[in-house]
Amino acid sequence: MITDIRLRAVCSLMVPVAREQAGLHDYDGVLQDLSPDGVRQGLAVLGGKPCSDPDDEARLGAAEETLRVRFGELELHRRDPSLHLANLDPSCYDRDYAPAEQRAAARRDHLRAWPDAVDAAIKALDGVSADHARDAADTTARLAVHAADPAARDALDRFAAHLARATAPLEPMGRVPLTRLLSVTEAVEVDLDRLADRADAERRTWRARLQDACRRIDASADAPATVAALLADHPAAGDLVAETAALVQEAREWAARHGLVPYDDGECLVGPTSPGQHWQVATMTCAAPHEPDGPSWFRVTPPDPSWPLDRRRQWLTHYHRAGLANIVLHEVAPGHFSHGRALRRAVGEVRRTLFSETFTEGWAHYTEQLALEEGFRAGDPRFEVAVARDALLRLTRLSCAVGLHTGAMTLEEAAHRFEADAFVPGHAARVAAARVLRDPLTVAYSWGRMAILDLRERAKAEWGSGFSLPRFHRALLTLGAPPIGLLDAALR
Repeated sequence: MITDIRLRAVCSLMVPVAREQAGLHDYDGVLQDLSPDGVRQGLAVLGGKPCSDPDDEARLGAAEETLRVRFGELELHRRDPSLHLANLDPSCYDRDYAPAEQRAAARRDHLRAWPDAVDAAIKALDGVSADHARDAADTTARLAVHAADPAARDALDRFAAHLARATAPLEPMGRVPLTRLLSVTEAVEVDLDRLADRADAERRTWRARLQDACRRIDASADAPATVAALLADHPAAGDLVAETAALVQEAREWAARHGLVPYDDGECLVGPTSPGQHWQVATMTCAAPHEPDGPSWFRVTPPDPSWPLDRRRQWLTHYHRAGLANIVLHEVAPGHFSHGRALRRAVGEVRRTLFSETFTEGWAHYTEQLALEEGFRAGDPRFEVAVARDALLRLTRLSCAVGLHTGAMTLEEAAHRFEADAFVPGHAARVAAARVLRDPLTVAYSWGRMAILDLRERAKAEWGSGFSLPRFHRALLTLGAPPIGLLDAALR
């Protein structure tokens, strides 16, 4: 239970995040009121007495301003169905954070609240583009697995019907609103042109690294052919979970042996995703800061046996062996799971409750590059290709997010960029572009990684002979997951 009134008001405007990432289970069975009136009332109570700790005040103030921009200025709840879909999703009750009976009761309350939440969503969603509606339709259909109750099913059908009526053309967010959104979210003034230019420069660097590693694998083949061959080397569907579990053990032992993260304790279980999450490639659900300690879950998704053979093979390329090792580093150690262990030790309610996605994803993406630097799978060019390709994928997301949301790029152009720059084939490239279209914060991975690398260089300069990676990572993760504009606190 959060005691700070200002922090409670913030949490009430981001209920799914507060419940599922921070572990505030007094929100179990509660759906956020995302109707226009509900949002206005939530925004009206933001603010209050300043925090005694300047760092807490900076973070809480940034969170309040972000909500004012997201819901007040940009009114994203009126055009972004994903906010409402996240509100409806009851998958959070699958994890063993409490006795099964308690979680089952919360799930029932959650589903009983669907009709009112859908009514609120229909009132709010009056500015949805046809593109956003089509993108949301698949997620809406996936939620049907939870809708055994007739009232819940009827509510979901009404939501789907409302989306199906959307005919508005897609309009870019615009340069000024995008700059405003990114700046307040991360408590830093953003220059979109400089950010895009840096992404282009890094793309050239990573492309050269990928091509060099490909030549070391097969000097007679070009890079696309070598990448295609690597993608074809993946576990069989029935072996995917077992191979992933073995990699989790390897990554955790390697990160602990090198002292790369402050904490290497805790249980990390590996299994398949739940039926309602079968569209996810990989998910990490950590034991959250406000929960009693318990197992975290890393989940992967074997292909549905009912799919055609070609689709099953295409899906398994997500888990090509070189890339699967990189996924594990990102999601488990020294990535999200290791970060989650540090978040549980963060001091104060604000640090244990408010998390920057750019820092969180930036840290996990940074650890992929860190693994390459520190010799994980040293001498194996296949792993270097995987790290480089994933870096290119995230940089392409950044470039396409800026292009799509400022109107400088079409969806077709973005899909082509994913094919040409990140070796993402055909349909998968269109899916990747649609994800960026749905969420401008897909810039988080590369932007966060670059911010951490910049801070690391400053730490080397300021600490001199006192610099070490363990010291830097401990100072960084002690902060929790701050907006990247507030990272300087790590140097103090």
